[in-house]
Amino acid sequence: MSASDRPAVLVTGGAKRLGAAISRAFGEAGWHVVIHYRRSAEAAASLAESLPSAETIACDLADGDSPVAMIEDLAGRLSDWRCFVNCASLFEEDDVTALDPVTNTRAMQVNATSPARMAQAYLAKATAADGRRVIQVTDQKLANPNPDFFSYTMSKHALGATVPMLAMGAAVGQDRVYGLAPGAILASHDQTEAETEVSHRLNLLGRKTTPGEIAEAAVFLASGTLASGQTLFVDSGQHLLSQPRDVIYLAREGTFS
Repeated sequence: MSASDRPAVLVTGGAKRLGAAISRAFGEAGWHVVIHYRRSAEAAASLAESLPSAETIACDLADGDSPVAMIEDLAGRLSDWRCFVNCASLFEEDDVTALDPVTNTRAMQVNATSPARMAQAYLAKATAADGRRVIQVTDQKLANPNPDFFSYTMSKHALGATVPMLAMGAAVGQDRVYGLAPGAILASHDQTEAETEVSHRLNLLGRKTTPGEIAEAAVFLASGTLASGQTLFVDSGQHLLSQPRDVIYLAREGTFS
């Protein structure tokens, strides 16, 4: 099967970590996968070579109009572009008592503004045989906020708010716009792998949620089975808790019960 015979998906941040798991799941499900990266050219190329049908594309999501130009370029050459998955994200720390302007500007641009503009461009320009799907990867912090990583959390709340608005005002016909909210999945910030064994089990089920579960959820959402505008939480019930701090610090400080 050639690339033109497969439905296409763009996965931003698709070369590493959670994005790579999502790229791999779509590839194994028979899709043509466009793997976006900023600096991870080698990882993107290696992943693309391992999939039945894939290509790579570079873009800095903090670079003004470049993300929109990337979407418009892909829309001009992908004849059946059925899904846009935005997984790229910045996770930088700043304090709830003193927002860092530089950190905030980066977080809002990469985590909220560019994803919203890319979704708008995709829904305006892309063509697909059976409706188009936008999947914005958010965070369980939307339902279970805490004061840590202030600008990151602010940006994810902003991104989450775009999901129902785009579903109501930019999607047409069989289009769907979804949020996909993971919990703690991989070691992040300054965590060690050993620390994740504790922190990533601070959820209702007491288990680690795997990257594969998030990837399977993304492929499921791409089917358009759920009503547009919904956010799917895949976090072993973490979002149903009320946690006063990020699980990184709850585990590190032993302040959980």
